Parts: sequence; structure tokens; C-alpha cells
Amino acid sequence: MKTFNNKIALNLDGDAEVSVKGFIAPIEYTQRDYHVDWDELANLKAAEPEKQYPVSVFQAFLPQEPVSVSECWQIEEEGALTLLRQLSPNPQLELDVAGADSFGLWACLRAYNDAFAEILFRIHAEFVLEKGWFAPSQFAGHLVIDRVEKRVAAFKMHVPEATLNFDARWRIRDGLCGADIGFCPQMELCAGKQDVLQDAKFTEAIIQEETLQALMLRFYKSAQINWVSLEKALELAPILQKPIHAISSGGPLADESC
Repeated sequence: MKTFNNKIALNLDGDAEVSVKGFIAPIEYTQRDYHVDWDELANLKAAEPEKQYPVSVFQAFLPQEPVSVSECWQIEEEGALTLLRQLSPNPQLELDVAGADSFGLWACLRAYNDAFAEILFRIHAEFVLEKGWFAPSQFAGHLVIDRVEKRVAAFKMHVPEATLNFDARWRIRDGLCGADIGFCPQMELCAGKQDVLQDAKFTEAIIQEETLQALMLRFYKSAQINWVSLEKALELAPILQKPIHAISSGGPLADESC
């Protein structure tokens, strides 16, 4: 990844407010039909469809010091939790069933010009329900700052679409807890105009894929491995004179939907 030396400060006007809309679409699929048999999952919906926030909530997503493009920093926990409560009242950042590398709230400056700065971020969190837990694969998102007016121009925090994008654990009865995995087509918070950067030309920028990779590396050591297919490994092994280490996985290595 290219190294950038120019650093910029990111700030917001402390008197502004931001209106955020929240959406949770009905769950379409679970392997064990928990979305049919478990009422909480069947009726999962945003706790508050729309809410006003002080700008200080979004200040938690900004770095305390000037940063350069591709630089990552940790998001302040309380700001993220405040927003997540709009989706479900009891979010937690330390996942109930997960490895130590599953914890984190990270942001990265992707691009900027004189008018705007775009931050991409990734958060791992789950919701504590009355009879269990709902753990999305991740919350991905972006925050666009209007650098002239020091306001939030656009914001989106969502669970990315994938074949399977959440885990659920259900306390069926005392002493018995079952696990399931499934697909929810929409779980997101959004504010502002999502296409505000559509025609923007940046002073400095990296592509989205590089930014997402930088964020993933903050969570998973496995992302540092240069994975290749078995066919490619068989081709390279005699050339490089290296042994083959083969791994078979029943789920993704790059999120929490496993």
C-alpha cells in the first residue's frame, strides 16, 4: 500500500445535529429455521426507525490527531454503542462466543480533498436479546465529512450482504443453548446523501478495496497470509521448493458469520 505523508485534521461543528434512519429487514433464511421458531428473531426490527443525534456521537469516529490517507485509528466505544442502540437496545462489543481478535472498532481515512474527507470503518458487535444473542458478521460503513462546514455529509453503518451474514444463539431452555447462522438482507443506519462523493476528485486517495484490507488486518492475522488455491499451490511448491500447508474451512476467515 502506498505511503502518504500529508496529514489532515478532521473536526465537526459541535452545535450540529444529525438525523439517522435505522432499518432491519425481515430475516430471509437460517439453517435451522430459528427465524421461524424463535419469536425474537422472527420479529427483529429497528428499535427506533429515525433518531436525532448530537454531532459528538460522530466525533467518536474521528481521529484525535491529524492523519494521512490509509492511516487507521480506533473508534471511541461509546459513540458506536449509542448508534447501535437505535437498531437494538442492548449492543455489546465483546462478542459472547468469539476469539480474542474479534474485538475492535477501527476507522481509516480513504480519501480527501478541500471539500470532503471519506472515512471507512469496521466494527464488530452483537446484540443481547431476551433469550439469546444476534451477532452480525461485521458492521462496515463510511463517514463523509464536509470539511468546509464541519458537518456530517453522509453516514452509513451496515451489515454487508453475503450468503450468510449473522450468527444467532438461542437459549431454548435452561441449560440448553442452540446456535444457528443465516441471512438478513438489510441491517443499517444511514444519514445524509450517500452519493455526495459521486463526482468528487480527490487530492489523495486509495481505492476502497485497499482500505477494507487495511481494516481487516486490524482484526485477523489470517488476512496477512497470501492464500492460493490448491491447484496453484501444487504448481508453486516444486518451483519454490516449499511444502504445502492445506487448510479446509467450513466458514469464512474474514468475518464473524461462522
